[in-house]
Amino acid sequence: MRGIVLRGAIFAGILVGWAGTALAQEPQLAFTWDDLPAHSALAANTTRVEIGRKIVAAMKAGGLPPAYGFVNGVQLEHEPLSEPMLREWRAAGFPLGNHAYTHMNLNQRSLEDWEADVLKNEPVLEKYAAGSDWHWMRYPYLAEGNTAEKSAGARKFLLAHGYKVADVTMSFGDYMYNEPYARCVAKNDAASIAKLEESYLKMADAQIDYSRAAAKATWGREIPYVLLMHVGAMDAEMLPRLIDLYKKHGFTFVTLQEAEKDPAYAADLDLSLPEPVRKPSGPLPPYPREDFDVNGVCK
Repeated sequence: MRGIVLRGAIFAGILVGWAGTALAQEPQLAFTWDDLPAHSALAANTTRVEIGRKIVAAMKAGGLPPAYGFVNGVQLEHEPLSEPMLREWRAAGFPLGNHAYTHMNLNQRSLEDWEADVLKNEPVLEKYAAGSDWHWMRYPYLAEGNTAEKSAGARKFLLAHGYKVADVTMSFGDYMYNEPYARCVAKNDAASIAKLEESYLKMADAQIDYSRAAAKATWGREIPYVLLMHVGAMDAEMLPRLIDLYKKHGFTFVTLQEAEKDPAYAADLDLSLPEPVRKPSGPLPPYPREDFDVNGVCK
């Protein structure tokens, strides 16, 4: 994971600077969504298209601006019936970006293989996101290269192809909940679903406090946060409550482009700049952990 939340491992470093900038009047948050058009196990009570519709409807009902969805084109091979999800996402005015064709992990593969996977995804984006700015890269697994040479090579490649990096500065592991949720739906286990829902909101709440503390320890101020989400069945079901949670914390909502205008993201927009090395200048609270065994539910 990258940015304030994680980067390969938790806080593999941090950009120094911007500490003297004035605090924002209220915290800002940009939703972003990974793994379109199909993420994780599909609950029996829904479809991929319905998941997309729920996400779009909840964001619009909450007064949020359009959010980027990052695409893995291979899912159109695996689940052809998910294809209308991309069309409807765009018809709703929501943009798309590149998440590599097969969600390839750069840390585990060669740079050449990863570059080919990114390029293989471009015809999908040209088809479904024509006329919009789809040259935003969300690194799969937020893996930006496990060597300095690979990381620099990826940035050089993305720069040459006109990309900007969609950073992540808030995340709460929402992806962990979608497979257990699908199992519990299949068993009609309402009690376990309720426990999953409670844990989901608890972790989102804890990550708000952690990410804001990390930002202040790093930059001496709030930054506009970029939230990582996934297009899973439980995410779609929980989204209205999740949006309410962020509102209760005083967040207003911005687009990815608006968030990354902040100087904290300068090296993500201009890949000719050195890759940021970020290190907090002060102590951080303990990283949020959930005692509840999410993965073991409904097995």
